[in-house]
Amino acid sequence: MPEPTVEERLWNTWVEAAAAKRPPGLEKFRWTQYGDHGPGHELLGTPRRILELGFGTGRHLAFLLDAGFDAWGVDLSPSGVTLVRDRYPESPPERFSCADARDFLRAAGESFDAVYSVFGAVWFTDPGELLPLVHRRLAPGGVLVFSQPPPIPGCYGPQGMFKGGFAGEPMFLVRYDYTADAWRGMLGRAGFVGVRAEVLEAPTPGDIGTLLVRAVRPGLEAGAC
Repeated sequence: MPEPTVEERLWNTWVEAAAAKRPPGLEKFRWTQYGDHGPGHELLGTPRRILELGFGTGRHLAFLLDAGFDAWGVDLSPSGVTLVRDRYPESPPERFSCADARDFLRAAGESFDAVYSVFGAVWFTDPGELLPLVHRRLAPGGVLVFSQPPPIPGCYGPQGMFKGGFAGEPMFLVRYDYTADAWRGMLGRAGFVGVRAEVLEAPTPGDIGTLLVRAVRPGLEAGAC
């Protein structure tokens, strides 16, 4: 087995720490970082087949599977995928795939009616590469929905994040931070329509909000939301 890349090792560390803080299970599907706050999985419409990009601890994907959806997911972390499969033994293990989201989308043989990301791969993948791949893999009328923190004012585009301080091996991730207006433009250029992008206010005034974006691949009428 090949040695994990720096990026894989970083995500291995993250998912192990996150899983230790969060017990298995999820009563509700939420897009924000504040638990029972904001809309739920109804933003996906009524899809036949769903794909999550970057499932992390697996709780949203497990929720959809438990609710009877034909849901699939992909994540870059090898140990994270193993951990999630162990946490949700009632879910078929093949629903939790280990791969780069771009590679998975290129290789996927079937289309999806909804693709989503909750603080996941959409935040950490170049949208110039990712959005056309998602568009290609969505069925006509399919939806892309994702959430992530809004950008820090003045800090837009690729933003590097070091892990563990500034000494030793340079381990870092690149995230992609854009305003709601910028996402509308990028999604439109990638062929999406009906783009809605907004920052949801936090439940406590003064706290960080959540950037929530929904877009449709043109075609058949998308499911109600």
